[in-house]
Amino acid sequence: MHLHHHRPLLITTALPWLLAAALGLPAGVGAQTAAVPPALPPAVLPAVSSGLPPALAEVTQVEGITEYRLPNGLQLLLVPDDTKPSTTVNVTYRVGSRHENYGETGMAHLLEHLIFKGTPTTRNVMAEFSRRGLRYNGSTSFDRTNYFASFTANDETLRWYLSWQADAMVNSLIARSDLDTEMTVVRNEMESGENSPVRAVIEQTLATMYQWHNYGKLPIGARADVENVDIGRLQAFYRQYYQPDNATLILSGRFDTAKVLGWVSQYFGPLPKPQRSIAATYTVDPVQKGERSTTVRRKGGAPFLLAAWHGVAAADADFPATEALAALLGNAPSGRLHKRLVEQKLAASTFGFTWSVAEPGPLMLGVQLAPGQDVATARNALLATVDALATEPVTADELERVRTQW
Repeated sequence: MHLHHHRPLLITTALPWLLAAALGLPAGVGAQTAAVPPALPPAVLPAVSSGLPPALAEVTQVEGITEYRLPNGLQLLLVPDDTKPSTTVNVTYRVGSRHENYGETGMAHLLEHLIFKGTPTTRNVMAEFSRRGLRYNGSTSFDRTNYFASFTANDETLRWYLSWQADAMVNSLIARSDLDTEMTVVRNEMESGENSPVRAVIEQTLATMYQWHNYGKLPIGARADVENVDIGRLQAFYRQYYQPDNATLILSGRFDTAKVLGWVSQYFGPLPKPQRSIAATYTVDPVQKGERSTTVRRKGGAPFLLAAWHGVAAADADFPATEALAALLGNAPSGRLHKRLVEQKLAASTFGFTWSVAEPGPLMLGVQLAPGQDVATARNALLATVDALATEPVTADELERVRTQW
């Protein structure tokens, strides 16, 4: 197991933080919104013919999960579990802040809000959700945007929700008037983040780590980009990425597999396969020439140290090793940082985690200090603990403990 030292680390100091927020932020900056729209000329959701719908092809089965594909490229994953009283449907689009161009920051997140504003045939999405008892939300992250709903297992509810998701995939209104009214909600999210010391530290850290890659910007976007977004560009962004060949539909819990396959074919099958192609992203930051540091200053609270290293993508063969290392160092009370900082009264708490993202992302280690504890002493102990991995290799007991906790 090893850290990737080919890109030197960065240290950030800042003030009060909340671990839950720090761990939650990378997973998405989500929102749910309210409804009633005007109009963008709809893409065509073809009527279902009376003949056989397009066939779903079974691709593979892995540990109780079956994968299917439609001819238009939609990926379907079924995870049946009849012990559950409910059904959960998740639609994930492979678009996030990583795909935004100059002037477009926050665009993926704006779309997440506007999808809940309806289609020409479903004008008040929230009322429909409430009437059917859906628990729902959406979230936006660096690589993906997702929408989910969970409800007591019911054929009619499931059928309706699948039909709505197919409709929303190509017919969402994305109207200027909805964007204007929703801007207050988005600004509130921005201001909430700006008032969070945790987000301020993470945001500054990422900006210092990444000079070129979009992982250096949080999905919420720049205020100027969001407030001045061009509705035509936002609609084009929607049409580019919200397509069946760029989406995965996942059903889990209790449902009738045969019925689901029929409904997915009926509602998603007629959606045309796009003629456009999505270009692969290829921006990679150059190797750092040395350590970088940044400081966030806020009044009140106690200091907080964040150290981050450039790591690997979640699908990389080394990702499990970096994930295990983050736990081995950051877990409490068994982790090395806890033993060498908290137990020695140099810090109040420690943590570590890796970001599970599509392209090389960071490994982060954090140290919260109590009032009166010395920043320089804690920083030196943090770095010394990491450097000591070279001379104090991971033991079999440490690795087994991490595996058990994982």
